Amino acid sequence: MSTERKDEATEVQIKNTAKRLFFGEGKFNATTQEIADAAGVNRTLINYYFRSRDKLFDLVFKDAQEYEQKRTESIMFSELPFKAKIEEFIDESFLMAKEYPYMELYMVTQFNQGCYFKDEEGMDRMLKKFYEEFEVAMEEGLILKMEPIQFIINMISLISFPVAMRPLFQKTMHLDDKEYERILTDRKQIIMDTLFCK
Repeated sequence: MSTERKDEATEVQIKNTAKRLFFGEGKFNATTQEIADAAGVNRTLINYYFRSRDKLFDLVFKDAQEYEQKRTESIMFSELPFKAKIEEFIDESFLMAKEYPYMELYMVTQFNQGCYFKDEEGMDRMLKKFYEEFEVAMEEGLILKMEPIQFIINMISLISFPVAMRPLFQKTMHLDDKEYERILTDRKQIIMDTLFCK
C-alpha cells in the first residue's frame, strides 16, 4: 500500500472510530486519547490529520449532516409514490438508529450550540418537492387535512422519540436490547397507520 493510501486509510479509520464513539456509544465528550486508543493509533495522528479534537468533531458532525441530507434526498427524489417514500424513510431511520443510536441526540446538541448545515438551497429544493407531493396526497385522501409542517413534526416525533428515549424506556420498563429492537420494528406499521388514512 502506498504511503498516500495508507495515510488516507488512517484518516478514515480515525473518523469512523470517532463516529462510532459519538453516535454508536454516546461518548460525546470522548478525549483525543480515547479516540486514538479506540482507533489503534497514536494520539498525535489526530492532530496531524485534523489539527484538533474540535476540528474532528466538526468534521464528523458535518459528515453526519451531509449523509442525512443525501439519504433523504435520494428518497424524496425517487420515483416511489409518496406513501412508499415515507415508508422507506422510516425504514432507513430505524436502520440508522440501530447502528448509531445517539446520532440524533448528538445532532440536536450541536444545533442547540448554533451549528447548522449550510446547504439551504438543497433543503429548500427537497421541501418544495415534499410540499407538492404532500398536497396531492391530501387531495387523494391519503392524509388528513393539515399543514405539511405538522405532518413532518408528527413523523419525526414518532420515529425519533423512542430512539432518543431508549435508555430510559429500557431501564424503567425492564426491556432488553432484543425486545426493544422488536418494539422499534413494530413501530413502522404503527407510524404508517398514524400518518395515513388509507
